[in-house]
Amino acid sequence: MTETDRTPLSLTAVEAIARAAHATQTDKAGRPYTEHLQAVAEGVHARGGDNDQIAAAWLHDAVEDAALTDHWLEEAALSRRTKDIVLALTKRPGEPPETYAARILTTDGALLVKQADLAHNANPARLAALDEATRKRLTEKYARMRALLGLVGE
Repeated sequence: MTETDRTPLSLTAVEAIARAAHATQTDKAGRPYTEHLQAVAEGVHARGGDNDQIAAAWLHDAVEDAALTDHWLEEAALSRRTKDIVLALTKRPGEPPETYAARILTTDGALLVKQADLAHNANPARLAALDEATRKRLTEKYARMRALLGLVGE
């Protein structure tokens, strides 16, 4: 059975899978990690993203955080584009930010998902819940990534 022979997972199913996969995880402020996934998916939708991008938003950290395996992703009933976006957004151990940004920029649809991810990560209300050193480090990290991606002024 090929990818095109299978009915693709609905966005509702993708959301349910992502919520289950990340159910026990929390963010740096101790909030349920699924709140971040929902915010990124909503941010992609608000920016005019399509279903492939919204599905990728729900799954954008799943492989990186080991919530789902890369094998699961390859076998999942998802479009090739959704899989490619998730893989583009999956940071590799020791990977320079420039390499990561270049992969995002060369993967169709990935930039919009990363833009929504960075917008939520850099949300001042979200950052305010962190200690000063962490807040400063992450603010600089997100600003650098926005610059590498050409999202200056975001």
